[in-house]
Amino acid sequence: MSSTPPVRRRRLGLPRRAFSQVLLMQLAIAAGVAVLATGLFLAPLGDQLDDQAMRRALAIAQTTAQQPQVARDLRTTRPAADGPVQTEAERIRRATKAEYVVVLDRQGVRWSHTDPRRIGEVVSTDPGQALAGQEIMEIDNGTLGRSARGKVPLRDADGEIVGAVSVGIAYDSVRARLVHAIPGLFAYAGGALAVGALAAWLISRRVQRQTRDLAFSDIAGLLAEREAMLHGIREGVVALDRGGRVRLLNDEAQRLLDIGGEAVGHSPEGALGAGRTADVLAGRVTGTDLLTVRGQRVLVANRMPTGDGGAVVTLRDRTELEQLGRELDSTRGLIDALRAQDHEHANRMHTLLGLLELEMYDDAVEFVGEVVGDHRVTAEQITERIQDPLLAALLVGKATVAAERGVALVVSDRTRLPDRLVDPRGLVTIVGNLVDNALDAVAGTPHARVEVELRAQGRAATLRVRDTGPGVPVDRRELVFTEGWSTKEPPAHRQRGIGLPLVRRLAERQGGSATVDAAHGGGAAFVVVLPEALAEPELEPALSAPALPGSAPGPAAAPDPAAAAAAAAAAAENAAEKESR
Repeated sequence: MSSTPPVRRRRLGLPRRAFSQVLLMQLAIAAGVAVLATGLFLAPLGDQLDDQAMRRALAIAQTTAQQPQVARDLRTTRPAADGPVQTEAERIRRATKAEYVVVLDRQGVRWSHTDPRRIGEVVSTDPGQALAGQEIMEIDNGTLGRSARGKVPLRDADGEIVGAVSVGIAYDSVRARLVHAIPGLFAYAGGALAVGALAAWLISRRVQRQTRDLAFSDIAGLLAEREAMLHGIREGVVALDRGGRVRLLNDEAQRLLDIGGEAVGHSPEGALGAGRTADVLAGRVTGTDLLTVRGQRVLVANRMPTGDGGAVVTLRDRTELEQLGRELDSTRGLIDALRAQDHEHANRMHTLLGLLELEMYDDAVEFVGEVVGDHRVTAEQITERIQDPLLAALLVGKATVAAERGVALVVSDRTRLPDRLVDPRGLVTIVGNLVDNALDAVAGTPHARVEVELRAQGRAATLRVRDTGPGVPVDRRELVFTEGWSTKEPPAHRQRGIGLPLVRRLAERQGGSATVDAAHGGGAAFVVVLPEALAEPELEPALSAPALPGSAPGPAAAPDPAAAAAAAAAAAENAAEKESR
């Protein structure tokens, strides 16, 4: 077998580049239009020249018939080559440059003719219509060939028809005028074709620059790859035109933003409604990796302007990452609390062991009672005022964590919350986020204190979380509820600026509100109002047997602090996970 590769034959056809194809197509269109326009002009031009020739012949015939001496000579003389009718007719023919002027009587006998020998003969065409009083224009063949003719009746002074006048214009002169006009038409058509070719070249050069001299097949391939890429990637892509209207949405963007293809052609506000997400898409919020909450998803957006004045926005779903970050924060906090408790527990065991070795049994019993009693009193105080077990467990755990961080977490004496919560997990998320923020704000400050107050009135519940921290300036009291905004350094595994926006979103979802103000004596006071947080009493089934009058909760009623902290952390994370999804 030969190793020489086969020679590929070049096929004739259109060039591959878009520039060349557009140029050829436009040249073909310009040439076709020029030829068509010339043909369309020539077609009626012939008819117009024929009509002009016939009308000219008719006008000459009418002028001849109006000469009174012609009708008089026709009645008083005989047809002859040197007769007065022949003389007058020849004079008119030479003056008007007609092919012939023939005067005939009612019998159709010629009294004048270009060839004198035919005078006295009957005409070759039927003169009946003219002798009947009609005026005729036609193109016909006669003894002198094809001509454009005009025939009119000849009347005497009394108006009686005594004959007819027939005038002919040589048809060859009509065709000659048409042929004479063709070079001028071709000149105009050529000029128009040249202008069209120049315009086609300029347009093709512009197409060449805009398409980067690609072939149509390459452009089609790029479009196919673009569609596959846009609808195949797991990031949302939103393209906006120079007017700020949405012109493209891929499948992932529709899923993340919870909108459909009908959003194309609308502004971000029209498609999504007013809010931070619309502001990010419209470019009113600048920066990289901008956080925004859409529905139950936490999104990260990046906006890149395009050369045509529009922009492309990419969206990533960080909901799962935020969940993992919160779980990691909770696990670290729980580990720190358990480590501190383990250290404190070891110190207490050493103290107890020393008391026993010194045979100070009464002091050992008193020491154990004080240690257990402190935790039991805290748990009892919380469970007496907050009857929802999930929320009570959360606050018991937060109290333990706060104590290890040197912060006093107290529940206000005015706190009263029955076990009739409609959405306990949502309230756990709200309380957990506000308490965490308050603990972060007061940590490391002298006399650090966080107070939680929960009160119910009918179906409404009001939450107040006060701290002794630096407080929130007036100009930032609305800004703290904005997604992605925070004064704290973000941890490595996630971004901040999510907790407070989730608090407000949960409150507004139930028709309530979340605000921040200055606390009495310094610090910040966050207030959340939930108008329908509680169910009607008669609609709630009894969850447990009522306590006996005068009975106090036993030791079993107070959860173990470590277990309570774990349960509270898990409850808070489950609630946060539910919300972020």
